Amino acid sequence: MSSAASAVQTPKTFAPRIFSGIQPSGGLTLGNYLGALKRFVEKQDEGIETIYCLVDLHAITVWQDPKVLRQQTREAAAGFIAAGIDPKRSILFNQSQVSAHAELGWIFNCVARMGWMSRMTQWKDKTAGKNAEAASLGLFAYPALMAADILAYHATMVPVGEDQRQHLELTRDIAIKFNNDYDVDFFPVVEPVIEGVATRVMSLRDGTKKMSKSDPSDQTRINLTDDADTIAAKIRKAKTDPKPLPDSIDGLKDRPEARNLVNIYAALAGHSVDQVIRDFAGAQFGTFKPALADLAVATLSPITAEMSRLMADAAEIDRILADGADRADALAQPILEQVFDITGMIRSRRKPSTAFQG
Repeated sequence: MSSAASAVQTPKTFAPRIFSGIQPSGGLTLGNYLGALKRFVEKQDEGIETIYCLVDLHAITVWQDPKVLRQQTREAAAGFIAAGIDPKRSILFNQSQVSAHAELGWIFNCVARMGWMSRMTQWKDKTAGKNAEAASLGLFAYPALMAADILAYHATMVPVGEDQRQHLELTRDIAIKFNNDYDVDFFPVVEPVIEGVATRVMSLRDGTKKMSKSDPSDQTRINLTDDADTIAAKIRKAKTDPKPLPDSIDGLKDRPEARNLVNIYAALAGHSVDQVIRDFAGAQFGTFKPALADLAVATLSPITAEMSRLMADAAEIDRILADGADRADALAQPILEQVFDITGMIRSRRKPSTAFQG
């Protein structure tokens, strides 16, 4: 797609706009906070329009208990707000309340190619050793819906973890193919925003695996709902090695658990890994872990307390999400209407839109 990419560049008319989302299946973890929420808040403060979404349509690509999903969606919304997302400054909503996601997702299902989807690493990982034919069609088509999530708002930047880079590249391919297929310059070619020392927080029990809210063992992760004692205990029991911390980053090579804990400390403290290594060079983990636990508790406890307060008023959370959905819909509908015009759909029963002039 390189030649297409050079031919279709993001026009200057696309105002900078950030979109990103998190699945509300399972509770929010330290990985979600450092890899996503913390950066979402920072982007909110940069003066760029920010849209944040709880992607519940993605969540049901595998079966979810309806009551649990509803609860976890509210809990995730509370986590966003408690972490510092201001629903008056940013748009915060759950995906299923804005129909443009599903509508544009279908169009992108028709733009994307089967070969593109089958090469997605996450599809391969999630079906490895399993009967892939028993997986849902939604799970296979997940990246096309993700592209719709982003492009329904003409978003130009997407803060994501490193593990989502491939999906963002596919979003770019879909935008380029749509533009080429219809000979228009309509969708922006989005840029991933992958920043920070802990964009990929790893398991506390295996430094080679990502911290996951779906892991069967709760000891592998720190949940944003964990109390101070639980956080400290999990860090104290985190897997390490017998060596002291090195005096240079090179000394962390082939020490995934040590590197993970150092990365977490750096991200929580807002320091570079170099700074953390200088501060703790030669220290044993018996010294480093308590310092990390104190820092994690000091950072996360206020978020946990605010989440608890917010969750006591489910109606207020629902009101915030509904307001965000109204604002998101107001942005997405004109773009969707233009997509229908471009693709030749007749929309006579709806309020006419201004046809896109390619």
